[in-house]
Amino acid sequence: MTRENMAEVLEEIARLLELKDENPFKIRAYRQGAETVRNFDGEIVELAANNELTGIKGIGDALRDKLHELASTGRLEFYEKLRAEFPAGLFELFDLQGLGPKKVKALYESLGIASVADLQAACEADRVAGLAGFGAKTQVKILEAISLRATFADTFLLGGISPLVGEILELLRLHPEVSRVTVAGSYRRAKETVHDLDFLVSTKEPKLVCEDFTTLPQVESVIACGETKASVRLKNGLQCDLRAVSNTQFPFALQYFTGSKEHNVALRGLALKQGLSLNEYGFTPTHDAAVIPEANEEAEIYRALGLDFIEPELRENRGELEAAADQTLPKLVELAQLRGTFHNHTTASDGIHTLAAMADEAMELGLQYLGIADHSKSSFQANGLDAARLLEQVEAIAKLNAGYENFQIFAGSEVDILRDGTLDFEDDLLAKLDYCVASVHASFTLSEVEMTRRICRAMENPHVTMLGHLTGRLLLKREPYAVNHAMVIDCAAETRTIIELNCSPMRLDMDWRWWKRARDKGVLCSINPDAHSTQGLHHLGLGIRLARKGWLRKQDVFNTRPLEAVAAFLKTPKAER
Repeated sequence: MTRENMAEVLEEIARLLELKDENPFKIRAYRQGAETVRNFDGEIVELAANNELTGIKGIGDALRDKLHELASTGRLEFYEKLRAEFPAGLFELFDLQGLGPKKVKALYESLGIASVADLQAACEADRVAGLAGFGAKTQVKILEAISLRATFADTFLLGGISPLVGEILELLRLHPEVSRVTVAGSYRRAKETVHDLDFLVSTKEPKLVCEDFTTLPQVESVIACGETKASVRLKNGLQCDLRAVSNTQFPFALQYFTGSKEHNVALRGLALKQGLSLNEYGFTPTHDAAVIPEANEEAEIYRALGLDFIEPELRENRGELEAAADQTLPKLVELAQLRGTFHNHTTASDGIHTLAAMADEAMELGLQYLGIADHSKSSFQANGLDAARLLEQVEAIAKLNAGYENFQIFAGSEVDILRDGTLDFEDDLLAKLDYCVASVHASFTLSEVEMTRRICRAMENPHVTMLGHLTGRLLLKREPYAVNHAMVIDCAAETRTIIELNCSPMRLDMDWRWWKRARDKGVLCSINPDAHSTQGLHHLGLGIRLARKGWLRKQDVFNTRPLEAVAAFLKTPKAER
């Protein structure tokens, strides 16, 4: 039993209770309990097993007893009975974009739909459109969501598998026959989604290590196991490969298996021009006069070819080899350089933690400031704030700030960009805020021209500080809406509008492929987690990885600036920045 297992059970209970139309306060208690388990600074599983959770905020008596049962026995009778009330396949429906508990319940009770296969058949037979609250358009969108799900069946979110990668790396490090271990592949390059995981170890006992790898607790089944390589299927469905090499081969294998394929092809071509063949085992000469360079670390492979070391995130053959040869590679931004962040939510809209709790977590992370930007009134589905509630929040922030030293909450709003590009709040109200994040949350089907015009009009507003999640995409669930990135970036440069890198694992938007253009145009990036809980603030590390992949430096990221500089910037009119 792990911390994440316990949290997942509590979240599943909340979802089941929603299906049963239980008391919303009871549902929220389980969701908050899940977040408490995830965020608790201590051995929560051990404390639960020993029944020592008394007095922990967010865990009442009933939840304490359930966590004790779960941690000490590995199962929870209440959960099992609750789950048994519904068909197992029903829970697949929650993975589809646009289907929440109410719609899933309606589909199940009205049409007996208990799986994705059932739902697809019902939509194709035109049976879903007639249900109250659905309609023909919803039926089409459901079919699109099912198709998208099938397309990404073997794909996983970078942020979603990060804890799993950490667990496996730690177990491999503990192996007595392993001297070096790392993760390679697209995960190391910080691709937003991955199809498999590639682990690499150096060892004198490759066969033994491969065999032991297949017995890790995360493994569901063994695909293959040989002398130097093992492939397994993990319990979450992800394929995971291990390659065991000698210590001498390790840097070459690490470079090769990190990729990308395009980067490696270009690098091998460069090596051939110097009379060397490069592969996962090392350098070999292509003619008698060639001298084999020594390389004990990955960086030495690049130096041997006349290149500066290229960080893994940049290895996509998008100009990094030329920059490495010219010694013009950027010094990439680092997590330790972040001083704060913006675009975060509280219980005032659809967050699950209070204003004070979010601020406490930010301070715990060592941040100097935190921007709060709850939803505006048009986002009724997210309990968006009207003008009166927003002003109340501004006052509450001012009261909290009065008690802080060397920390400040900035009062903002995530204001909806309406269909015509106007904003959800009037300018006189926006002027009372410290900053404003403008985002699209509806009318996704506009043409590229219309959507681009809509977003650019919003950025022309003098009170819009930054643009939120540029394309509205939800990775593996919802495709981005049509928008002209180049025109939006150019408009941001002209209007001095910051573009956020929304580092929620499901968004990672703006896409990393566009950040170099934005940087070169002088557009600032703000790495924002779009946090709806204290745990969400921890996604800042993921944002840094994607910012690095986008060639961003410290000076390109707004929230690397110290508190005083940020406060001064926000008080300066856009036209004068």
